Amino acid sequence: MSADGASGTGILRTLFRSELGGHEQVVLCQDRASGLKAVIALHSTALGPGLGGTRFHAYSGHEQPEEAALMDALNLARGMSYKNAMAGLPHGGGKAVIIGDPEKVKTEELLLAYGRFVASLGGRYVTACDVGTYVQDMDVIARECPWTTGRSPERGGAGDSSVLTAYGVFQGMRASAQHLWGAPTLRGRTVGIAGVGKVGHHLVEHLLEDGARVVVTDVRPETIERVRSSHPDVEAVADAAALVRFAGLDVYAPCALGGALDDKTVPVLTAKAVCGAANNQLAHPGVEKDLADRGILYAPDYVVNAGGVIQVADELLGFDFARAKAKAAKIFDTTLSIFERATTDGVPPAAAADRIAEMRMASGRPDGEGSEESGS
Repeated sequence: MSADGASGTGILRTLFRSELGGHEQVVLCQDRASGLKAVIALHSTALGPGLGGTRFHAYSGHEQPEEAALMDALNLARGMSYKNAMAGLPHGGGKAVIIGDPEKVKTEELLLAYGRFVASLGGRYVTACDVGTYVQDMDVIARECPWTTGRSPERGGAGDSSVLTAYGVFQGMRASAQHLWGAPTLRGRTVGIAGVGKVGHHLVEHLLEDGARVVVTDVRPETIERVRSSHPDVEAVADAAALVRFAGLDVYAPCALGGALDDKTVPVLTAKAVCGAANNQLAHPGVEKDLADRGILYAPDYVVNAGGVIQVADELLGFDFARAKAKAAKIFDTTLSIFERATTDGVPPAAAADRIAEMRMASGRPDGEGSEESGS
């Protein structure tokens, strides 16, 4: 269901629709003094407290921004349940959206007010960074809320979670290469990245070190310029529409907002694999089958982009970067096992990943023990 569809079906009906996976709790937050308007969505706490970032976005392109924000929070929270389950973390899925242009309305007072709302949930939701929020924002929120991760190292935090997000996506790409071409490397392959912001620019570096040819695009010209000033060999194209049609593309990496794979994109996509950092890349159910029918390998987004949540989850244990990176490295094995399961079951990789995650949530064990997945 699209974000704009919320008002057409009725907000309450949308919240309780079983085909969206159900949500345990949705909190609408408003603080008139600071101008805060936010949505906190908890999809599941079957495996532990919900863990997921706070998105700060205006939704200005939507006729009804508040409804669009609500649907985004619902979809993102559900994705976090699956992501945390597949990452083997003792956490459920939660996500928050602050409505507004962060360049215009973000203030210390607003972030503190938001922190108080998160704290009011008593630890059922643990927040972190997402699009539009940064480490310094988490430091402010943490002044009102102890259930805040992604803080600066100076404040006892893990710092920028995009570091391990990009590392995990790279591991997913290596697994894709292993499955398609028989070797876990992108050397000599052409990779197109749509969005080279917080995560994308780290991914560029991993790929160049591995010997890949990298082509990028971004809605912000200055972001592309920053990448190309450091890496002149990186090529740039005008927009995502040009990138998906780029001749000779081996891997397409959506690393911006969701919905990148839709009925217009998939038929013209030249890549042999899709593996990127963006959440909710499939615009609607059925896109995963369209990709499979075209022979395009899809690495499920919530599997390969789990490095960031692995990093901030480790912060709750007393952050150890080496420990978190070692866990993020396992994304390679997880992704490869999903491809193998998909082949065995005769389903797209997205369906195979969903089945495993749902078994883990049903069993209440992030390691899958006690479920059909583990053979018991």
